[in-house]
Amino acid sequence: MATVAPHNPMARPEVRTSPTAYKALTEHFAKHPEDVPTHSHKWDLSRSDIYYEDKWQPIVAEMQAAGPLHYIDDSPFGPYWSVVGHKAIQHIEALPEVFSSSWEHGGITILDRLSEEELAEAGVDRRELPMFIAMDRPQHTGQRRTVAPKFTPSGMSAMEPEIRARTGELLDSLPRGEVFDWVDKVSIELTTGMLAILFGFPWEDRRLLTFWSDWSGDTELATVRELDEMRWGFLHEMAAYFQSLWIERTQDKEPGDDLISMMIHSEAMNQMRPEEFMGNLILLIVGGNDTTRNSMSGFVHALDKFPDQRKKFEENPDIIPNAVQEMLRMQTPLAHMRRTCTEDTEVFGKTIKKGEKVILWYLAANHEEEIFPDPHTLDLSRENAKRHIAFGYGIHRCVGARLAELQLRILLEEMHKRRMRVHVAGDVERVRANFVHGFRKLEVEITQF
Repeated sequence: MATVAPHNPMARPEVRTSPTAYKALTEHFAKHPEDVPTHSHKWDLSRSDIYYEDKWQPIVAEMQAAGPLHYIDDSPFGPYWSVVGHKAIQHIEALPEVFSSSWEHGGITILDRLSEEELAEAGVDRRELPMFIAMDRPQHTGQRRTVAPKFTPSGMSAMEPEIRARTGELLDSLPRGEVFDWVDKVSIELTTGMLAILFGFPWEDRRLLTFWSDWSGDTELATVRELDEMRWGFLHEMAAYFQSLWIERTQDKEPGDDLISMMIHSEAMNQMRPEEFMGNLILLIVGGNDTTRNSMSGFVHALDKFPDQRKKFEENPDIIPNAVQEMLRMQTPLAHMRRTCTEDTEVFGKTIKKGEKVILWYLAANHEEEIFPDPHTLDLSRENAKRHIAFGYGIHRCVGARLAELQLRILLEEMHKRRMRVHVAGDVERVRANFVHGFRKLEVEITQF
């Protein structure tokens, strides 16, 4: 098995682990209800409550019936084009020069860059976190190539025995005959463990990765100016911790194959500015943490909701590879990505002007009736499940897609091997956000089939 770096407490900066991002935001809104975002447009998909309450489906269906693109003239995140059609999203993703991902134009989430006036009013300097997913070519190409070798088919084959062993050990440790939180015990534990191995991160501190992921991946949190200092404080602590690992790796006689060592030995990434280092860390942490963990939780929830599909899974393990694709389609762990138009252009009969914000709703596209019949029903035999765009499309398609698929496939295989049936048996709490689409809590109980 691969090993992670030994922990030397003397070499690590102090890191705070509270409050959680969710607690900080919830408490702020309770004290300042006037700061809770308000949404006047009936088709504004930036509303976090529709994901928390799982009531986005009829809004999306109404929009798709009216067309693939719609202009939302008013939202807490400013005006934007809302793209809900599967074909339209693929078309836009295939034009990266026209529809930019660059942080210099606004980046990859619905958040707007603050104007100079807003910065002055808030009394803060401009804070940017460049990352290779939020870059255009050629910068994007060089930095992506640095980490891509970690996720090749041969790389996956090398990691599979360890992932399988860790997954099996975890499943064997789960309580029987009592209710527990699947998100905490399984989804978070498996994904943070995987990230720790990828980074060569101290094992006993792996839950820091989840903590940082939550603070960096919440778009609504980033709109609350009063929480800015706390949020950036946590992100700087993250960067300082990783910087200590970076310094350790530069002293290694033999270069390692972890992601930090790969960055150190890359011409495209070994001279990154601190902000760029932080940005790429956030990309890799959120990309490897929130996405897979929410798919793991979403599948368990969906199997309980659709017992006929659970029976199909239990009776036919050969269905597992396709079940993974259907799991990703159903859950779509990142609800949207953003692009910014670089020149006036016409798309599907609509004219998008230079500088306008374009939001690609992957969640909507993966539930489009025309592409996926009966889209809100889990169908493990769905013939075109692979057409989902949960990983994006084009040059920015998720670099770790193979690893996510591998982790999910192994989880299902190991569950089946143990004849493990998971019942939803308590509270179900979804993430209140318009970017990360997932579960905060999923109380379950295990039986056998």
